[in-house]
Amino acid sequence: MGTNDPGSAAALDGTVALVTGASSGIGEATALDLADRGAAVAVVARRGDRLEALAGRVREGGGTALVVEADITDEPQAADAVAHCVAELGRLDVLVNNAGMMLLGPILDAPLDEWERMIQVNVMGLLYCSHAALPHLLQAAEDDPRHVADVVNVSSVAGRVARNGSGVYNLTKHGVGAFSESLRQEVTGRHVRVSLVEPGAVETELAGHNRPEILEQIRGRFGDVERLHASEIADAIGYIVTRPRHVAINELLVRPTEQQG
Repeated sequence: MGTNDPGSAAALDGTVALVTGASSGIGEATALDLADRGAAVAVVARRGDRLEALAGRVREGGGTALVVEADITDEPQAADAVAHCVAELGRLDVLVNNAGMMLLGPILDAPLDEWERMIQVNVMGLLYCSHAALPHLLQAAEDDPRHVADVVNVSSVAGRVARNGSGVYNLTKHGVGAFSESLRQEVTGRHVRVSLVEPGAVETELAGHNRPEILEQIRGRFGDVERLHASEIADAIGYIVTRPRHVAINELLVRPTEQQG
């Protein structure tokens, strides 16, 4: 069995983590956090320049980082990203499905391309990466150093509560929750833990892709709320994947203190 102290900075020594959506926000912060805990990290996103900068920060801190420029909404690219990670770093112990898109607004007369983009990133990208990663995670769960592996799916408060103006975003995040629980039941007996992290309002680029009128509504709703920082969600993910082998944190909801809904 693995002997690493879950509370130590070296809790993930000898392991490999793959983080999608790693070019900014929660993904970037999570890659740094897992590297600080001893994992070699494969960072996946479309913006290669940002990934290279992130990898440089990991390496400056003494860690190992692999840049994988890929669009995970394309199944071959998602599968190749996982395969490249395993080929270069030797294994895969932790998959963090973080890549996501939030495009809000009324359902009536909504631009259909916004729905399609969200479904491709939030659902299909997560499915493609999970499908490719699972055989490697199951293998890692049988091996040193931990004899356990982890899938962490980053969802949202929107995966719990449906709201007017968030219909298709709600659909994607509720779907992530359902998939996560079904997968958990399927693989938990083989010591692959599946965890769902549901952030509330976080100060990231996520909202910035909305149409101007929608962005104004978002600002109005959360204008007075002190939002979470990406590093605080990354810390929660780091906590989840460093629990002892017999402890599974299946669901974690993290809201700003001032956020009511």
